[in-house]
Amino acid sequence: MKRRTLLASGAAAAVLAGLGLPARAQAPVKVGFIYVGPIGDGGWTFQHEQGRLALLEYFGTAIETVYQESVPEGADAERAITQMALAGCKLIFTTSFGYMEATMAVAAQFPDIYFEHCTGYMRAENVATYDARFYEGRAVMATIAGRMTQTNKIGYIGSFPIPEVIQGINSTYIHAKKVNPDIELVVAWAYSWFDPAVEADAATAMIEQGVDVILQHTDSTAPQAAAQTKGGIVTFGQASDMSAFAPFPRVSAIIDNWAPYYIKRVQAVIDGTWESTATWGGIAEGEVGIGEITDAVPAEVKAEAEALRDAIAAGTYHPFTGPLNRQDGSAWLAEGETASDEDLLSMGFYVEGITAQIPS
Repeated sequence: MKRRTLLASGAAAAVLAGLGLPARAQAPVKVGFIYVGPIGDGGWTFQHEQGRLALLEYFGTAIETVYQESVPEGADAERAITQMALAGCKLIFTTSFGYMEATMAVAAQFPDIYFEHCTGYMRAENVATYDARFYEGRAVMATIAGRMTQTNKIGYIGSFPIPEVIQGINSTYIHAKKVNPDIELVVAWAYSWFDPAVEADAATAMIEQGVDVILQHTDSTAPQAAAQTKGGIVTFGQASDMSAFAPFPRVSAIIDNWAPYYIKRVQAVIDGTWESTATWGGIAEGEVGIGEITDAVPAEVKAEAEALRDAIAAGTYHPFTGPLNRQDGSAWLAEGETASDEDLLSMGFYVEGITAQIPS
């Protein structure tokens, strides 16, 4: 329990003693988490789990947490969220884009419970959204990728063709192209957030096509394992550090840090100040971290990537800055113009130069 909580508890007890009233323990706030993968995935869900554990460390006995892992998106999600609401949760975090409609449906039935949906865009009086600007981290990784490739073929394993993932693909291509004009981006879709077998197959197929650098927007370490087996292939950690594969093939990572946000939002519930908000933090806010860039990366490339990271953090560079055209050659951003959040959150097109097609 934190000092301020102890002080508050002590003051309250003193007041009750002065009034001759018995002190009564306050029930802990129950907080629920719905996870799309197993907590041991080493990636996305693992990092949300770290956020839950940080809550317990920060609030101690003032809160109670529960979680359910590997919850499929769709009807199963609605049942799982409903069960948590009926179990007494005051605040429920649903941590995957595909939980959006289920979250909204359950929230409508439980107006006195607060819900937080990760990566979504639908909100209500008791539903907030939170997300991270992963595309910022991908710009940094792509700078390394563009410099490290020997074949000029970079692979990207996507989960689902939604704006969040398309942002990452575009950011990767733009920034790899900036440092290597000959780059070609190969895209494969897993149609799953967590499916190690499919992710490994995708990585292997790419390697057989000549890809020697692989990035991913899926949650397992299977691509790293496949790359390690083949040898000579560069990869990056996704969501978590995935340092078990460092210093090679994993040469750096995008790391999600949800703990500060979770602490802030639970504190708001305790304080009675919770409001529906839309939060989208990035490198500057500490929600997107850049893992160690290993010595497998040449020093000058590491310095270049770190300079880009610092410029994004300082707000002096935006990864989507014109001139940029859409894939069909039509104008999108003029010289020096930056993309609006509205454009990014609804992104449904590739930028010019990517030859792959977005699945319909």
